[in-house]
Amino acid sequence: MDEHRQQAERARLAEADAPTSPWRLWGPYLAGRQWGTVREDYSAAGDAWTSFPFEHARSRAYRWGEDGIAGICDVHGFLNLGLALWNGRDPFLKERYFGLTNDEGNHGEDVKEHWWVTDGTPTHSWMRVVYRYPQAEFPYRDLREMAASAGRQEREPELSDTGVLDDNRFFDVQVTYAKASPTDICVEITATNHGPDPAPLHLLPHLWFRNTWSWGRDDRRPRLTAVTRDGWRRITADHGALGRYTLHVEGTPTLLLTDNETNEVELFGAARNPTRHTKDGIDRYVVGHDSGACLVAGPDDERGPGTKAAAWYSFDPVEPGESVSVRLRLVAGDGHVDAFGPTFRTTLDQRLAEADEFHRTDLDPARAKVVRRALAGLMWTKQHYRFRTREWLDGDPAQPAAPKSRRRPQARNAHWGHFDVADVISMPDEWEYPWFAAWDLAFHTVPFALVDPAFAKEQLLLLCREWLMHPNGQLPAYEWEFGDVNPPVHAWAALQVYRVDRDRKFLAKVFHKLLLNFSWWVNRKDADGSHLFEGGFLGMDNIGPVNRSEPMLGQWRLEQSDATSWMAAYSLHLMQMALELARDDDSYEDVATKFVEHFLSIAEASTRFGSGGRGIWDEADGFCYDVVSRRLPDGAVQSQPVRVRSMVGLIPVLACAVLEPWVFTELPGFARRLEHLLERRPELARFLTRRDGRVLLSLLDEAKLRRVLSRMLDEGEFLSPHGIRSLSAAHREGLEVQVADQEHRMGYEPGESRTPMFGGNSNWRGPVWFPTNALLVAALRTVESFHGGMFHVELPTRSGRHVTAGRAADELVRRLAALFLPDHDGRRPADGKRVEATDSPLWREHITFSEYFDGDTGEGLGATHQTGWTALVAHLLTDRHRTGPGSTP
Repeated sequence: MDEHRQQAERARLAEADAPTSPWRLWGPYLAGRQWGTVREDYSAAGDAWTSFPFEHARSRAYRWGEDGIAGICDVHGFLNLGLALWNGRDPFLKERYFGLTNDEGNHGEDVKEHWWVTDGTPTHSWMRVVYRYPQAEFPYRDLREMAASAGRQEREPELSDTGVLDDNRFFDVQVTYAKASPTDICVEITATNHGPDPAPLHLLPHLWFRNTWSWGRDDRRPRLTAVTRDGWRRITADHGALGRYTLHVEGTPTLLLTDNETNEVELFGAARNPTRHTKDGIDRYVVGHDSGACLVAGPDDERGPGTKAAAWYSFDPVEPGESVSVRLRLVAGDGHVDAFGPTFRTTLDQRLAEADEFHRTDLDPARAKVVRRALAGLMWTKQHYRFRTREWLDGDPAQPAAPKSRRRPQARNAHWGHFDVADVISMPDEWEYPWFAAWDLAFHTVPFALVDPAFAKEQLLLLCREWLMHPNGQLPAYEWEFGDVNPPVHAWAALQVYRVDRDRKFLAKVFHKLLLNFSWWVNRKDADGSHLFEGGFLGMDNIGPVNRSEPMLGQWRLEQSDATSWMAAYSLHLMQMALELARDDDSYEDVATKFVEHFLSIAEASTRFGSGGRGIWDEADGFCYDVVSRRLPDGAVQSQPVRVRSMVGLIPVLACAVLEPWVFTELPGFARRLEHLLERRPELARFLTRRDGRVLLSLLDEAKLRRVLSRMLDEGEFLSPHGIRSLSAAHREGLEVQVADQEHRMGYEPGESRTPMFGGNSNWRGPVWFPTNALLVAALRTVESFHGGMFHVELPTRSGRHVTAGRAADELVRRLAALFLPDHDGRRPADGKRVEATDSPLWREHITFSEYFDGDTGEGLGATHQTGWTALVAHLLTDRHRTGPGSTP
């Protein structure tokens, strides 16, 4: 392979941000779902799902973004290119993915479609997606009725349960994007009939502008024009900021134009619409046979203007096994003189070859495929995210006044009026979570750094920028409630990303911002200065017997084992940053001392008798628990542990760090202050272990760590065939636990949640989750790096087999990766009992990266495109960084 091909994508990455080579200008930034989001909710009740339902999406203009199938847009979200389809039977065009809302699904919201991102490169010079489209009428009603009649004890009904996919009666529609240049994009759409009979198919690639003109803030309107000349077809797009683009369409499809405007007559019973043609005009023309619903370009014609357009290709029928193709080319300016000439195929072939070289690895083919698919899905998570909270709270001048309820102090995001973002951000899931979440995003950056360190760093800094971070230092949690609290993993992620290229400027930038966030945690979540932290939600939804986001009754306070441990780890991560920066600037030495002192104070509080007379450590059980406490009228403190063995009690394992010899030789000031602290407070020395000029700082001393690990590596408790469970299987029969004078019952639930807490949409009462597993693997690597093979654990517990901490980490990685690897029967455990587990190679070909995994079987559950944090499997398999979250660079 020639050197140019080997280095082509890396060269594009190197110049990606240069003004003369805007390789990032176009990408998969179009959302998979915009309806049902908080951004589009202008209701008084704040019910996003019902205020903008799926049925409105085809007829109602969005305020803040757009959505589509297998689509792309520019980095500003102005111009969008996506795919619409019709099988001749559906009641309307298939323009977007369908799924159940939170109230409709028996386990919360859930998409009811199949698609896979199969390949990609970080500059999006090459992308490929496969969408599976049924040939029968899409069973919208059946899916809703099946979910409504199913209880929480039953599995989620899936598309395959309706029978619509039987006998492979579907089209696989493969959409490929290849950039000839940053502003010259070749698009190939190939649909294959896998069914036994001929079937009709209509492909309608759409080009449209996001509606920016209907809200009373900017009335400038872009223009689309459909042109047919001498047997060829094209659509020109003129925009004040983007300039002109030309979409060439091969062959002689019918060109249709309408406006991206709400059909107010249809939806709201208005007397008239703001424009003659509305957003659903193309659908009404093709499916509803309404000849006046849109503009139609005839032979040698030019029609416009419009703001939404489609090229209508009709294939009737497509024979069994036959494939039909459509080619498009989106080019800046007036177009390409030979759009579908030799350069088109050359571009596709060359970009695929370059992608092969970029992803080349020494892994075996099965693991290499997992890594490449995971990274492709991760790169597809990037979406344009636009939201100006003050305008959202106030409402728009040209729209009805915002309800007064939005300004109540307790209203959603009422205290986040500063929030003003229009950036490309990595989303947790294309459909179910088409909005960023703070801790998800931090985990995303770790596998992102494998292929695109610059983007990983930009994402970590973005969440700390003044237009996202609250003035008080809090990071926004997620769209449904910016003021909720996610675990503070930003610093850990920043250290992992920093180790890729040792960019000290990046490290300093993120460090200074995180100082503000750390102060927010100390001031807001340690109410009495006890160093035992509250936190609330902390991302792990229903892991406890009570909703940890809500205040407790009777003046009880919940002191959280995980919040306290996260903060201990946060202290160590900031200490590591300060030490690394101090190598060039000794002013950081004092800051490093501050964080090591803070860590030691938290460590002491976690074991001594804290605010409620006890710490989070329980000597009798050898485990860490949440604690509830309250002060009695006589001044005494009443407290009790919440005796549930869950991931909450494993988080303390993460709070560890190694001080390497260079710290004591290069930074003598830090070394002196640490020794002085230990002289003044010798009781803190139990949290330090010294060996060969190195120091291990750990929230759990060796004896406690061994006791916790014995439970974590027990197959009767946390250790599943596919990773560490989020709740001990010892609670399989359920348990009753007293919390704040009230009895609560909960138990091990290996699969979907049986409780409606947090909408029932995810479950931390038993399933395996990748983010916490990846952190535990990294912590074991830290223990190994310090002890150098001298720290052994029994794996599994009671097996009589003892291995080093590093080997234990390797075994966890093996179990996690095995979720996506074929077993002796050729089945992937993550496919479970779903249709993906059938013998058909049409299903076996594709890997689904789910949100979480059944704690017994490994079946993938929850959101089905969670290639955000589940893409951590790529990080684990490539294993480029065999240092843990607590090891100093």
